[in-house]
Amino acid sequence: MQLEHEHTKDAIRERLAAENRPNYLRDWVYGGIDGAITTFAIVAGVVGASLSAKIIVILGLANLIADGFSMAASNYSGTKTEADELERFRQIEKKHIELEPEGEREEVRQILSAKGLSGSALEDAVAAITSNEKTWIDTMLVEEYNLSINLRSPMISGLSTFLSFFICGSIPLIPFLLGVDHALEIALFSTALAFFVIGAIKSKWSLAAWWKSGIETLLIGITASAMAYAIGYFVKDLVS
Repeated sequence: MQLEHEHTKDAIRERLAAENRPNYLRDWVYGGIDGAITTFAIVAGVVGASLSAKIIVILGLANLIADGFSMAASNYSGTKTEADELERFRQIEKKHIELEPEGEREEVRQILSAKGLSGSALEDAVAAITSNEKTWIDTMLVEEYNLSINLRSPMISGLSTFLSFFICGSIPLIPFLLGVDHALEIALFSTALAFFVIGAIKSKWSLAAWWKSGIETLLIGITASAMAYAIGYFVKDLVS
């Protein structure tokens, strides 16, 4: 049976170092899916309403900038809230260690005891953890407050989301910007391919096979686009 990774000392060291670094791939997937869906939904809605290609370009570009910035700002704010929360609890633990060190040591002792340590092994572990303030505080943040201490940068998260939204959201617009024949068909095919690729990448965070995740995201995108087309088709008389 093949294992997912090696267990040599060097391999373990490299893997742990990599896993402790923030991963921004989720921000790219998040922005990419929304960018492709919302922009193609605009394309489908305008086509359904039998409006001109100029309207598609204008609304599509407006969506790329405005909605992309909105998503990026939301992701930035949400990620920054996590960072602010982590820092607040870090300062709380720092204050408690300074003012009530024995009480904080007892917290570490009970946490480790609940994990099965006892006797001299327990006391040695408590002494080792509390001998370094950063290790002590990090332990309490993870064990007492259930917080992650390896957070993503709010700025990089927001920027990643915007760039992904803009890049993937541009795919349905390119045929109309270039003024090529059969622009809708080309946009449909290229956007469907983008949906599938993004979904396949998304499978990194699930147990589903890459092709199942790709098809799932493709179906979500097609459904959103079909709804937009139907709305545009049925209300076109209102804007004609």
